[in-house]
Amino acid sequence: MKKILLVDDEKGIISIMKNYFEMSGYLVYIAYNGTEALQQIEYQPDIILLDINMPDIDGLIVCQRIREHISCPILFLTARIEISDKINGFRAGADDYVVKPFDLNELGARVEAHLRREDRKQEHSIVRFFGDMVIDYSKRQITIKDSIATLSKKEFDIVELLSTNSGQVFNRERIYDVVWGLEGGGTSDTIMEHIRNIRAKFYALSIHSYIETIWGVGYKWNG
Repeated sequence: MKKILLVDDEKGIISIMKNYFEMSGYLVYIAYNGTEALQQIEYQPDIILLDINMPDIDGLIVCQRIREHISCPILFLTARIEISDKINGFRAGADDYVVKPFDLNELGARVEAHLRREDRKQEHSIVRFFGDMVIDYSKRQITIKDSIATLSKKEFDIVELLSTNSGQVFNRERIYDVVWGLEGGGTSDTIMEHIRNIRAKFYALSIHSYIETIWGVGYKWNG
């Protein structure tokens, strides 16, 4: 089943498209603004329909941020009709440009055409966005404000555990058991040093504290 992400701040349009694509056999994810769109990327949509005019993050900026990390087709849905707007959309990384109001059947046909082409070349990346941070789990790479945070294997493993379980608190013993497993020959005190090193590398690029200490309990991700 193909996955499609619909991004538009107009709930009526979202509702119509959602019904159409679900009836066409798609697994549909929705977002009503740019922030939600970036969060939904973790579900690895096969194609994205993205509005330009949104209240928080402009669709062009959302497209640029997504395009830096994944290659799935992105189709702009917008009321803008100026040639310059279309050019800016393509430069931002869009694959197609659909002007509102649009015919649903034509939109569906365009989506199918892009997916057919993508089936021949697509390579998925597992990516999550946390503010200025982007974690590419497939490449095991973390970027903050376009700068790479260079982590050791175990440091990345700790970040992966915490960030993929956002909001859940892990004590040192649990982190050690998950990350080191049977190969572990040390103690859970090792976690404190690794967390300290991770934070230092993050602080060099951002003032945001991504790993929160819950005193007397453990650590949790604060994306």
